[in-house]
Amino acid sequence: MELTLEQLKQYDGTDPSKPIYIGVKGRVFDVSTATSFYGPGGSYAMFAGKDASRALAKMSKNDEDVIGSLHGLSDKELGVLDDWEKKFEAKYPIVGSLAAAASY
Repeated sequence: MELTLEQLKQYDGTDPSKPIYIGVKGRVFDVSTATSFYGPGGSYAMFAGKDASRALAKMSKNDEDVIGSLHGLSDKELGVLDDWEKKFEAKYPIVGSLAAAASY
C-alpha cells in the first residue's frame, strides 16, 4: 500500500477504528500495539499519522521537525535515524510506503 502524507494523517490515532501509522524514511509502520506511546495523549502522539523521519533524527518533538525532509542533517543525525529505523523494523510491521518520498 502506498500512502500520501495527506492519507497518512487519517491514521493518527484519533479514530479508534483505524490503526496508528508512522512514516520513517519512506516506509509506513503500524505502531498500533504501542497506543500508550503513539495514541492520543501519548508521549510520542505528535508522530502519529506523520512522517517522523527528521524529528527522530534530531531527537526532537518540535512540530516543525515532524516532517520527512532529511536535508541538512548531519552524519550523526542520519546515524541516529538509522538506529530508530532498525528499532521500528524490529518492533512494528511495515504496512506500506509513502508516495513521493523524495528526501531519502
